[in-house]
Amino acid sequence: MDRQEAYSLIKKPLAELISLADRIRKEKAGDRIELCSIMNAKSGLCGEDCKFCAQSRRYATGVSEYPVKNKGEILEAARRAKDIGAERFDIVTSGNRLSKEEIGKIADAIAEIKSRVGIKMCASLGRLDEEDLCLLKRAGLGRYHHNIETAPGWFREITTTHSFEDRIGTIEKALRAGLEVCSGGIIGLGESWSDRIDMALVLKELDVASVPINILVPIKGTPMEGMGAFSPLDAIKTIAIFRIILGDKIIKLAAGRESVLKGFQAMAFMAGANGMLIGGYLTLKGRPVEEDWDLVREIKKAWNT
Repeated sequence: MDRQEAYSLIKKPLAELISLADRIRKEKAGDRIELCSIMNAKSGLCGEDCKFCAQSRRYATGVSEYPVKNKGEILEAARRAKDIGAERFDIVTSGNRLSKEEIGKIADAIAEIKSRVGIKMCASLGRLDEEDLCLLKRAGLGRYHHNIETAPGWFREITTTHSFEDRIGTIEKALRAGLEVCSGGIIGLGESWSDRIDMALVLKELDVASVPINILVPIKGTPMEGMGAFSPLDAIKTIAIFRIILGDKIIKLAAGRESVLKGFQAMAFMAGANGMLIGGYLTLKGRPVEEDWDLVREIKKAWNT
């Protein structure tokens, strides 16, 4: 699909987009739903100025602040992730770069989890060198998560302390290290429909394995606290367009699905989603895991009727 064809999707009726996205999901991605759980292993204290983020030290958000958690705490979180039915466990840290010591601690924890828990491992540790990524892969990391956040043309509107090219560079290093990559971003940052298309096209070109779609939840104290509520139907439309453009990739519902989609969550899976985060987010609570499993069963039944 070229750029002009992709832009033409914006004007198509929502029902037509949902129907097409569901067919493409079924044909190219099948009926599997990937469930992931994340751990905020280092919180706050971030020097970046991302306007949506509660963890930047530039904003007074009241977020918890703590250094990288110890191996025992990370191991216990991985066990909880497996107990609630997550297929993947993602260790997430705040900040643009970690020290070599911090990377070593996380690599050690990954190796321990692989041997003692037996869950697929992901990590979201900011901007790493290829050497660091290879170290993590040897420890047992399978997938590296690094969002592009938004379209290249809108990126400078949300952060100025690093560039879109920095993000792409880290993704390319992770791919060269032999890791799968999970990369998506946030919708509802003031971007246009064309920006959303551009974002999907960049991810298609990068050929990432998994695409998390977060929907902005405005956080008090950040520059985006006054952003208006994002339309659930616009979120559904975005998910459908991403499926149509991205074909066989995992499209994962992340933060904002409960508060923005509310009763439309099932529709998101009929519009192309085939994954979601369970067990909560970095600074936001999720809903009870039992409710998410009820949703999974509901979707599986709908997909097979």
